[in-house]
Amino acid sequence: DPVPPPLPKKQLQRAESLPERGPSHHCQGDPRPWASSVLYSIPPSHPQHEEGAPSSVPPRDKYSCGHKKPLTKSQSLGEPAAWSSPQNAPSPRLKELTFGTADGELGQLLESPAGLCGVVLGCQAAALGRLSARIEEELLGPEERQHLLEAELVGKRWGAFEVLEPQPCCESGDAWYFRVGFSSGQSQLVFAAKVPKPCCTSLGVQSSLGTHCSIQHPIGRFTDRLPQELVLPRNPGEQSQSPSSEERACPATRPVLQVLICPEVPYQTLAGFVRGSHGLHRTSPGHYERLACLLLLQLCLGLEHLRGQNVGQGDLSPENLLLVQCPCPPGRHQGKKEPLGLSLPRLLISSFLKVREKQRPCSTSQEQDWTKGLAAPSSPAADELNVGRLIYQLLHVDISLEDTLGFRNNRLPEIPSLSIYSMGLKRLATLLLHREPSKRVSIEQARSILQLLLWGPRQELFARSKKTLPLLRSWVEVKRTLLLLRFAESSVGTGGHPGLEEWLCCQYFKEVTEHTLYQVTQVVY
Repeated sequence: DPVPPPLPKKQLQRAESLPERGPSHHCQGDPRPWASSVLYSIPPSHPQHEEGAPSSVPPRDKYSCGHKKPLTKSQSLGEPAAWSSPQNAPSPRLKELTFGTADGELGQLLESPAGLCGVVLGCQAAALGRLSARIEEELLGPEERQHLLEAELVGKRWGAFEVLEPQPCCESGDAWYFRVGFSSGQSQLVFAAKVPKPCCTSLGVQSSLGTHCSIQHPIGRFTDRLPQELVLPRNPGEQSQSPSSEERACPATRPVLQVLICPEVPYQTLAGFVRGSHGLHRTSPGHYERLACLLLLQLCLGLEHLRGQNVGQGDLSPENLLLVQCPCPPGRHQGKKEPLGLSLPRLLISSFLKVREKQRPCSTSQEQDWTKGLAAPSSPAADELNVGRLIYQLLHVDISLEDTLGFRNNRLPEIPSLSIYSMGLKRLATLLLHREPSKRVSIEQARSILQLLLWGPRQELFARSKKTLPLLRSWVEVKRTLLLLRFAESSVGTGGHPGLEEWLCCQYFKEVTEHTLYQVTQVVY
């Protein structure tokens, strides 16, 4: 049979597609669908409203997008979750990207809907996470090393340690601390031996808190008679006295006390720091008040950690907050040690109490509610009120209990405006000490406010541009880029390795979103 002729080819006419925006438009804050799959949860835009206007914000964020209003319960300031918004972590593929990643794999990512901008933003977030983890390990030491030391110290008593100084290196409200040496292999380590005072009741709770940068973490524990060379004050507040001749002749008369071995050696309490910093506050108010913000931020982070474990701060007073000198990384400050009054120390919470879950007090009786809040350390409100009082103490402004409770008048003492941080700290103290429980900010929200005061955005960002979610999102992206560039430049210059303040900054930019910034700027500015 003859072969049939071939069918004529049908010419398909390609439909004309709409022009697409290039990656540069996406990087300028356009809330395209790809953006929410990389870093952020972006609200959908509505054509009938201006992008970033209050009506384009998801319902849970609408309350914060109008004009600044007095804080009320409807603004969710009594609910810590209201200041957080969903944020998708970088995909596993972006976390594994390095400079040596094969070009074929990079090409596949660049052809994805996220495009160049999405890949860059995802890599930035992943890099900040890795950098934060490395700095934290330098500050706390490798976790494996801590576990090995804990195992090595099991069964050890005073005989295994060398008392380096007979006098306490630090005295807190509920304990004395002595510097002791310990030989571990070829290393000679220095620990703090915590000798509790009779009023201390938190030792059992403290051993099960886990590791956190702002929490005192013991690695050893034993009960034994005090060595003869230790000088222990007779009573709290009395000057230290040497052991009597009778005690030296008969060591059995020395008391048997429980002792905790801690890797962090405190040199001072926060109360001592405040007493000795009047001159620094007067001559360098900006530097001192920035230190105050950083110390308060560490405290808030520690309190958040404790609440997650159903544990409360036993006595949130400056006398029980310890200061520890951070290890000086090699190359930092060209080998010169910064004076203790100028450098940022680690702040450690050292007094703990196992608590029951309690709701925030909502009584209409203000005086009764506040008295309960301060009298019960287990109440979440107690932490907020005490942190508010601590702001005044750090700024060297006298505030009595009656002033705090508002029994004398409805006005708190004035905080003088000495630096760019003064008004923000005053605003935060007012929110923490508000007489109406529903109008107080929580510890989590106080942490967000402190981060804003330290690293922005500052109010001048909105001087020429209206505050919108795209503007805040762009600010976060640019600041992340500049932060990573700063670390890169410091690593090859004289800046040395990053320390505690850099770690706190990394924590902020690793987690912050434009939604959180919108809400906290509404409150502070």
